Amino acid sequence: MRIASTVQPPFSAKPVSLSIAAVERDTGLSKDTLRVWERRYGFPIPQRDALGERSYPFEQVERLRTIKRLLDAGHRPGRVVSLSVEDLANLAAALAGAPGTRKEAAAEATPPADLGRLLALIRDNDVEGLRRSLSRILSRVGLGRFVLDVVAPLNGEVGEAWMQGRLEVFQEHVYTESVQVVLRNALHHLPPAGVGRPRVLLATVTGEPHGLGLLMAEAVLALEGCRCVSLGVQTPVWDIVRAAGALDVQVVALSYTGCTNPNQVIDGLIELRSKIGAHVDVWAGGSAPVLQRRVIDGVRVLPRLDQVTDALARWHAQHPAAL
Repeated sequence: MRIASTVQPPFSAKPVSLSIAAVERDTGLSKDTLRVWERRYGFPIPQRDALGERSYPFEQVERLRTIKRLLDAGHRPGRVVSLSVEDLANLAAALAGAPGTRKEAAAEATPPADLGRLLALIRDNDVEGLRRSLSRILSRVGLGRFVLDVVAPLNGEVGEAWMQGRLEVFQEHVYTESVQVVLRNALHHLPPAGVGRPRVLLATVTGEPHGLGLLMAEAVLALEGCRCVSLGVQTPVWDIVRAAGALDVQVVALSYTGCTNPNQVIDGLIELRSKIGAHVDVWAGGSAPVLQRRVIDGVRVLPRLDQVTDALARWHAQHPAAL
């Protein structure tokens, strides 16, 4: 199945614009943030619809997406919001090629030819070819290496390609869905959980809509013999607490991306830790920069999936009776 790379609008179609609510959903930038930037930095510059509500041309939404990517990478709004499209593109390109970035890690872990072929399939909108290639690589290298050495660096490559304008948003979504299909199929065929391993509850909290990292974590944990139950994305803290009690889990693992508001990350983890039983470990992983900057009592931060094995070893050392 192939998706057409371009869609021609009707001859009489008006320029595309999005409401402020749609921009909030699409970019992860809150309505309040957009309004503050409008006053403080002179961007974005909204139009007004027939009801007088803010609406944003598609070109501005694309620029806002790039700004959000740069913010997720650690840049401050005061530096990037007022930059031109060209300057944003140059900054994104410099970030993608910076020493020690995920791009170098990808080259070391995965043959560049594999990554190049997969990116080409994404750009060509060859959905069936992409899924076949992912499945073949999975069969060749095994689930563990597939997650850590292929999907993890490829996520970085896809994100950087999107930031530089080499991939469309829909192509990133097609990629994410394709990887999820392949991973879920692989998880379905894993043997039963091992004896003496913790039962792990996986979720993302309200405001975190991305579930690929969660599924990758589930794969790594399942390979270690853990019994995993996933609540999926955007689960309120109180429902995570209730599920942890009802399912008698020993570990709650949460996944965060850079799109989540840093204050929401910290406040949510503090609230969860205060409400959940002391016998339950709380692990937080993902790319949210705030996880590296802030220490939260009773929360173990795992920025990389290859740290899961060490975390499980520490868990077993603290719970020898489980063995």
